[in-house]
Amino acid sequence: MRTVTGLFDDYSDASAAVSALEAQGVPSGDISIVSNNADEHHGDDSNAAEGAGAGAGIGAAVGGVGGLLTGLGVMAIPGVGPVVAAGWLVATAAGAAAGALAGGAAGGLIGAMTESGVPEEHAHVYAEGVRRGGTLVTAKVDDSVYPAAEAILRDSNWVDPTERRAAYAEEGWTRFDDTLDPYGPSEIEAERARYRR
Repeated sequence: MRTVTGLFDDYSDASAAVSALEAQGVPSGDISIVSNNADEHHGDDSNAAEGAGAGAGIGAAVGGVGGLLTGLGVMAIPGVGPVVAAGWLVATAAGAAAGALAGGAAGGLIGAMTESGVPEEHAHVYAEGVRRGGTLVTAKVDDSVYPAAEAILRDSNWVDPTERRAAYAEEGWTRFDDTLDPYGPSEIEAERARYRR
């Protein structure tokens, strides 16, 4: 088994990638999705209950799309805030965070990615990308399916992690920092506009 991972600036691209992976025969149990939820908040974006309601709204909106997307739940990641998430990576990250003294779910998420074969420098870009409003899709696939799965993510408008790291570095960024405040809806919209094709 190998891990294929993609960061998406738009949730709709990530959702399409998940559906395409499932159509390729990748079981939904082998796919994970973590999506920043801040653009769905109404009013105070630090209100976890509101974030949970927004997450439920996203889940309902995509409920008929595919197996994984019907199981979206809400979790909080330090530095990111409320996210909608589902899949094996989320369960692994939550388990790692529960045993950690510091770092919480963010450290668990980065640790879960690196343990599954994602290079650490990419894991930090992916976590920062989610903080800035992106959606992360990760799938465990057989070696024979890996090229097709990677092509699905690329063709669904994934973010090149090396290019995004360079863009973040121009701002002085070096790695994901879970002590920073989560991005709010206006910051996320500005970030998305920066990369819109």
